[in-house]
Amino acid sequence: MKLMGRAVSWGRLVLALGALSGCASHSDKTKEIRTALDAGQPKRALQLLNEELDTKSEKELPASLAGEHALLLLDRAMVLQQLQSYKLSSRDLEVSDKQIEMLDFSRNTADDIGKYLFSDDSGPYKAPPYEKLMINTMNMVNYLAQGDLQGARVEARRLSVMQKYFKDRDPENALSAPGSYLAGFTFEKSGNYDEALRYYDEALAYSQYQSLAEPIRRLLPRSGYASPRLRKAAGLTDAPPADADAQQGELLVIVSYGRVPTKIARRLPIGLALTYASGAISPSSASQANELAAQGLVTWVNYPELGKARGQYDRPFFELDGRQQGLEGIVAVDAEAQRAWDQVKGTIIASAITRTIARVVAGKGVEAGANAAAGKDSPLGLLLGLATQATLTATDTPDTRNWQTLPARMAFSRVMLAPGPRTVRLSARGATMTKKVDIKPGGFAVVNLTVLE
Repeated sequence: MKLMGRAVSWGRLVLALGALSGCASHSDKTKEIRTALDAGQPKRALQLLNEELDTKSEKELPASLAGEHALLLLDRAMVLQQLQSYKLSSRDLEVSDKQIEMLDFSRNTADDIGKYLFSDDSGPYKAPPYEKLMINTMNMVNYLAQGDLQGARVEARRLSVMQKYFKDRDPENALSAPGSYLAGFTFEKSGNYDEALRYYDEALAYSQYQSLAEPIRRLLPRSGYASPRLRKAAGLTDAPPADADAQQGELLVIVSYGRVPTKIARRLPIGLALTYASGAISPSSASQANELAAQGLVTWVNYPELGKARGQYDRPFFELDGRQQGLEGIVAVDAEAQRAWDQVKGTIIASAITRTIARVVAGKGVEAGANAAAGKDSPLGLLLGLATQATLTATDTPDTRNWQTLPARMAFSRVMLAPGPRTVRLSARGATMTKKVDIKPGGFAVVNLTVLE
């Protein structure tokens, strides 16, 4: 009776584990939100996000930011930006920014990253570096669209802190460029020309933006800051640039469109997984995985893969007072997301292998315990061990969390204009917006279009 009781207790363990099975991944749970955006229904997407956040409307913050709520708040912020609800979008971005930490793969081992036995998405969300940079960048868009230079300056300062942190870790991260560009514009319109040129200089380190040539020519005579890169971008040699007409105002147009790739749960054969993870997995874990594979106990692993971006081949349109104007592509966010993923893919797969090994070891432990209770090489022990492995496999949900509503592409345009009313027409991904602006002498206006289809 005592032995049977122990066997029954092992059976209860498996049943308890089975109760955890069937967990949907983050990308599965948010599929309906993405589908609404794909169909050009941002209000429907906003409604679904409010349901996920358990808020009555977008005016409310969730009672708790635990679990996935901080990440969902980022998604809601971008839908609000598309709906031109800039104040609420700013609030959501700022709240999320304080909650979301950054995942630094250079400081964590594969074992640390794969420490969760059942699910890789059970812990707090940690954002990759490019997402942290884009939080401040997209919030600058919110503030500039409202004409709020003070709020934009605060975001520019926050961005600078993140940029300094990344400078040595990932000097090729081009997602510093749009933030530096917008920060330069912010400080230029705030009258801080030295600071503006420093930010423009940083933006030019990633690309030769033609739209910066005229602003740099205007600012160089008014500032003590200069660099060979700035002078080259402005097309200057030794001749001093002419001062601009102080009565003219400026229009900045920002178009953000498409969406970055969503992470999707995939299965990968163990042999191919070990090849991809060869530079990240420890020799002991690799040896153990090979041994289990040879015994037929491990055949594949669960891991998250990037899907396809949306809108990367689209071309936005800008018309001013009935005349078409040029738009300059500032950054391909989707390409940077792919580059960042490629850098850590081996570590991610190494963590998936670590979890797979843990499942098998757990199953063997259950089998050994049941055998001890019911007798050596008990059929019950074998069945319980296999059931445990199968259950842990079912409950192992790869971490498919990412900022799914982050636009895939950003494009800017800048036009110097005489004072007076203007009509701006923007379109991207089939969505069109027409807005009237009044250019003041020496002033500026910012018109933004965000389309997340």
